[in-house]
Amino acid sequence: MSAADSIDLPPWAVVGEKRRAHIARVTALLTSWAEGMRLPAAERAAWRDAGRWHDALRDASESELRTITGDPDMPAALLHGPAAAKRLASEGEAREDVLDAIRWHTTGRVGWDRTGRALYMADFLEPGRRFDAEARAALAARVPDEFEAAFRSVVQHRIEWTMREGRALHAETARLWNAVR
Repeated sequence: MSAADSIDLPPWAVVGEKRRAHIARVTALLTSWAEGMRLPAAERAAWRDAGRWHDALRDASESELRTITGDPDMPAALLHGPAAAKRLASEGEAREDVLDAIRWHTTGRVGWDRTGRALYMADFLEPGRRFDAEARAALAARVPDEFEAAFRSVVQHRIEWTMREGRALHAETARLWNAVR
């Protein structure tokens, strides 16, 4: 059994094999950092769960995501986080740090605690992404010892990547950058 096969997803998750493998890598990275930082058990569990659930609806249709979120205006690529957070909350998940991490993992969020920041970094730094692999691996290695500095670097790298790709910068991402630089 592969690591991706062992990822426990909610029954309503809509993910293909590639997405499941991404989720497994993000979760493994978060677990590694949490252990390296010797986090309390509750925070380690929050990081693990945020990793497991952040893309649970990534492969769902736009119409399904809009039905769940009730948001007719948000760009389609940003709907999966809010939709997953809403589904989890409706099933009793009450940890606001986990829900906020999942809700905002694509854009970032001012005011996040470490769970949100860790997920934001792990989603970008997971080793299955091929671009700028060496620099991202070096940055991932810094996280346990230099969490806040690594977070600032990841925010900067994600903004630079977004602009290189010709994509629009979300307003919340700009607010996050202004808050951490």
